[in-house]
Parts: sequence; structure tokens; C-alpha cells
Amino acid sequence: VQLVESGGGLVQAGGSLRLSCAASGSIARIHDMGWYRQAPGKQRELVAVITSGGSTNVADSVKGRFTISRDNTKNTVYLQLNSLKPEDTAVYYCHAYVDSSTFAGMYYWGKGTLVTVSS
Repeated sequence: VQLVESGGGLVQAGGSLRLSCAASGSIARIHDMGWYRQAPGKQRELVAVITSGGSTNVADSVKGRFTISRDNTKNTVYLQLNSLKPEDTAVYYCHAYVDSSTFAGMYYWGKGTLVTVSS
């Protein structure tokens, strides 16, 4: 199973970006999908997670600015980032809990996409 993120880049404060993460491989079922981020010198932190049924949980630090969604037909999760702040600068990682054709219930990570917010 592979997770590939896209959509990162450089944006000015107050701007928006949309991140995408597509899962591929021998997938039987995808349970939760989500986004984490890691800023320079800091630990990786949860940004948002969405269940297969569409229930979401969003970190307080981004609530009201970031929205997570998914398209189960495309095995893809999205993160809409609005009203970006310089402190949102980080590498954003996609995460999924997957039943593959070989293993049940494993966590997979993407390689990350860099979001840089200039002041």
C-alpha cells in the first residue's frame, strides 16, 4: 500500500492550499485516514482525521480553518487549508489505517508534502 501526497507549496499568510493524498496498492478496506504535520524542531502532531463513514476530528489549533474530507471511490483524502498562518509551516504527512490483501489493520504513511507560509 502506498500513500502519495500532493498540493503543498509556498503561500502567503491568509492564503489557501488544498492537499490530496491518494492510496494505492492491494487495498481491501481503508478505515481512518488523516493528516499529521511536523514543523522544524517539533514533534509530529495530528492535524485532522476522518473515518470511513465521514466523521471527523480536527485539532484545536486549526479548527475553523482546515477541513478534512475524503472520496472513498478514489481512496483519497483531502485537507483544505484556509487562513494560513506562518506557524502552519510544516511537512504534512498523510496517514491511513488499512486492511490490505495481505495484512489486516496496518498503519501507512506518505512521504510528506511541504507547506510553507510566508508572513
